[in-house]
Amino acid sequence: MTSPDLPAELKAALDAKLVGLSRNDAAERAAAISRTYRDGGGSGAIQSATDALAYALARMPATYAAVTASLNALVGIRPDFAPKSLLDVGAGPGTATWAAAEVFPSLADFALLDANHALRALALDLMRDSTRLRETGYERGEARAALAKADAADLVMASYMIGEIGDAEQRALAEMMWEKTRDALLVVEPGTPAGYARIIALRERLIALGAHVAAPCPHDGACPIQAPDWCHFTQRLQRSRAHQQVKGVELPFEDEKFAYVALTRAPAAQRRSRILAQPVVTKVEISAKLCTPTGLAATSVPRRAKAEYASARRWRWGDAIN
Repeated sequence: MTSPDLPAELKAALDAKLVGLSRNDAAERAAAISRTYRDGGGSGAIQSATDALAYALARMPATYAAVTASLNALVGIRPDFAPKSLLDVGAGPGTATWAAAEVFPSLADFALLDANHALRALALDLMRDSTRLRETGYERGEARAALAKADAADLVMASYMIGEIGDAEQRALAEMMWEKTRDALLVVEPGTPAGYARIIALRERLIALGAHVAAPCPHDGACPIQAPDWCHFTQRLQRSRAHQQVKGVELPFEDEKFAYVALTRAPAAQRRSRILAQPVVTKVEISAKLCTPTGLAATSVPRRAKAEYASARRWRWGDAIN
């Protein structure tokens, strides 16, 4: 499985951008941008090169970790998947593209789309010295208009972006992304009830158009989870000193909550149950909540079953198990 930590090339590129940057100014800009997002706004608050860099320092590590975890889950179900082309919709600073490049050495053709000029400029600057990404194409334009002109790709991704557009636009964009998908479509959103609701709406709409769920669900049926619960996952990542300073925190790690769906043209060859929360370990047993091909279930492994218990000790929230 690919590490959730930023790759060395991207770290080096970000470090180079830090020279002469006021961390206090970056922290203030990042906080203002975060407030805009929490209030329902979008990337329009990112206007300058400093805004874009502050946003990247604050959000790139967590977004990268969530996308990487989602792609790892797809690979777990489709170990034979070796896409050659990528289309990154609403690419921002290019975070999802970096993650896909790390997960899939087979990728050779990268196409990015976004309307924000500052994020586009930063993405291209960060990729300038990359071995694989320096020739990346990045079109500037509103998502649906730019997508209409884009070529189809083996892997299409949209990470942390569909929440920035209205419901009707989300439906239209989902259908267009699916039209551009030759094999797999991955959509990642914040791990909030609202983010989960957007994922479920997109999932339902595209299944109706012939898509099949590869991950996280082990079925193409309706989500069995009922409110106030919602399906989401978490990925722990390490924070660099600059990351801590920009976010104004002292903890050296962060737990990013996210929701996602990976949809494919062909049904998955295997249907493995998904762990929906961190397993509970006691002196007597290990218990876990699962989403199975037939619905929700609880499972437990007693300590006396030594081999099975040892295996269950390695279970983590989000894992697919048999």
